[in-house]
Amino acid sequence: MNLNGILNVCKEQGYTSHDVVARLRGICHQKKIGHTGTLDPMATGVLPVCFGNATKLCDFLTDQTKTYRAVMLLGQTSDTYDVTGVMSTTVEPGVVERLGEEAIRDAIASFVPGYDQVPPMYSAKKVDGKKLYELARRGIEIERAAVHVDIPVITVDAIDLPRVTFTVTCSKGTYIRSLIHDIGRKLQCGAVMEELVRTAASGFVLEDALTLAQIEALAHGAPNEPFGTESGVHSGEELVDGEQSGEERLAAHLLPTDRALSMYPAVHALPEADKLLLNGNLFGADMVDIIYKAESGDVVDINQNNRAREVNITNSDGDNMRRDNVFCDKPAGAVNIIQIDDGQICRVYRAGGEFIGLYRFEAASRRFRPYKMFL
Repeated sequence: MNLNGILNVCKEQGYTSHDVVARLRGICHQKKIGHTGTLDPMATGVLPVCFGNATKLCDFLTDQTKTYRAVMLLGQTSDTYDVTGVMSTTVEPGVVERLGEEAIRDAIASFVPGYDQVPPMYSAKKVDGKKLYELARRGIEIERAAVHVDIPVITVDAIDLPRVTFTVTCSKGTYIRSLIHDIGRKLQCGAVMEELVRTAASGFVLEDALTLAQIEALAHGAPNEPFGTESGVHSGEELVDGEQSGEERLAAHLLPTDRALSMYPAVHALPEADKLLLNGNLFGADMVDIIYKAESGDVVDINQNNRAREVNITNSDGDNMRRDNVFCDKPAGAVNIIQIDDGQICRVYRAGGEFIGLYRFEAASRRFRPYKMFL
């Protein structure tokens, strides 16, 4: 297969992120596949996986915020900070049950909007070139530097002591196991992670994720079991279309590479810019036909003051950020002025609609300079 785009995979318990990639390479017979962030084997949920030219997005998507639903077990500790490690009871019977809900909620809320977090020894983080879990398995514990993590939102979903379920949105590099361990220390009773589900990452949500079994059914046309996610709305028969090839069926579930970058304005160049674009060269603003506003289907054009006018075009395909032979010179009905700032990153497309890459706008020279190419 020759797939290009991002697939929303529902990672199942027991798999590492690398295991998922290895399975997909076997299912799709394609080598150029990469995941966008490690999930612990016991964790489940959203794992965006990049195919083909979208693998250039792996690092970019890894940096995005993520949302998890976690179950915290109070009154216990372990060497791994979760229930897979060597467990020990830290308090006398009844102590956890006597904790008030208000105290638990206050302790959890105290970690918003972020804090300096020490990574667990059982993690893939490297110190002096060695992975921490490799040292931990040899019984070696070393001092780890704290790393600041952002936690804009934590919502307590349920308290059924000794278990507490909460949903947290956090920045790259946040260890939910460490967060739970630190909450337990704050409550002076200890805590371990019992369950972890990633519900959202990089704009992908759990309800839309496909399991490996479902992906295999799409690739090979076999009937499939119902979805393993919470939505429960799709069955194998609905997923598989016998008249399409496996590649066509899978491609229908891929997010195009450029759509993952929809936070940037989309610049559509005139045909005379094609040679420059295909060779990865700079091109001038005078070669720009139309610009789509970021996260929008509205069309804008650049005028001589490096500004863009927003215009509503009825035959523009806003969902795909592409145009349909629309010419925008001095449009009537301009309703807004949008500043195209110096240094603004833009998605750039050839006249035929092919996505070329990310370019940075240089106001002084009125040119777009290549930033990251996706040819």
